[in-house]
Amino acid sequence: MTHPRNIPPTKLSLTVDNLSQAIYIVNRHAKTAPNPKFLYQLKQEAIKKMITEGQARKVGLHFSENPKNSQQQSDVLVECGKYLFHIPPVKDDFSQLQHLGKLDGLFRNPKASISLQQAKALLQTYTGLSESEQSKDQTNRSRPPFQKPVFKKLGERY
Repeated sequence: MTHPRNIPPTKLSLTVDNLSQAIYIVNRHAKTAPNPKFLYQLKQEAIKKMITEGQARKVGLHFSENPKNSQQQSDVLVECGKYLFHIPPVKDDFSQLQHLGKLDGLFRNPKASISLQQAKALLQTYTGLSESEQSKDQTNRSRPPFQKPVFKKLGERY
């Protein structure tokens, strides 16, 4: 199997368990990442592909804990192996899936034992997505370089 230049090869096989662990790790790190856009895209594309291949299934709809710009918003609950994830719904989901109500805080996903680097590499291999150089450069350029403050003496003008 040949790998594109910007996707590092991974030693993990593309099993449902490994893929769901990788999605869990990527999702967990995306919540605190400085540029989470690519990580969330990677998660969503991997879940979509697993659903189309029959390796994951949509369980139902949950009310979102943090709705944007509205009183209520729903997310699709997806089961991948031993893990459960939420993804944004499409129009058909509202007519095809049962609404499960409020999110139950009793269930926790099992711990995963792979690193973020391995998880990203596995999902990139699986989905074919790659983090573009532009997005890496933009995260580095988003902050202006630090400039020391300039102090003037009392009574001086600039």
